[in-house]
Amino acid sequence: MYKRKIYFFSSLIITLSTIIIFATGSSLLTLAINNSNTIPLGTFITWVGLISLPMSIFWGIQELRKPTTNFNKFLSSFLKLIILLAILWVPISYLLAGNLSFNFSEKTVFQGGQTAMKCFWFLTYGISIGALSTICLYWISLLFKK
Repeated sequence: MYKRKIYFFSSLIITLSTIIIFATGSSLLTLAINNSNTIPLGTFITWVGLISLPMSIFWGIQELRKPTTNFNKFLSSFLKLIILLAILWVPISYLLAGNLSFNFSEKTVFQGGQTAMKCFWFLTYGISIGALSTICLYWISLLFKK
């Protein structure tokens, strides 16, 4: 139980810190982490934030870690899929953009083009919306619990 609390609070602090960094438009997001200024720190801040959001839900709700009902088993499986997509966000996004800055242009080819950009935003928003919808559906299910 002690480790679970550490994992939960660590994930929650990382999630809230990421939200604050994005809300304030911190210069950390554009800070280059390599000599050629092609990889912004914001890429990894976003990645850690996208992983920590569903992880804080996973570690915060025991019923999603060890589900007892079929609906909660579904929610748990869905949340684990969201966690997997969050972990794979940088590799998938790199394949879509062709760079770690995740810059897209008006190319006619898929990689780095407009279609890839739509897939990138769908993936990015899907991770956040999927995690938040999981917790909302769980809370709604508590209202109907006998």
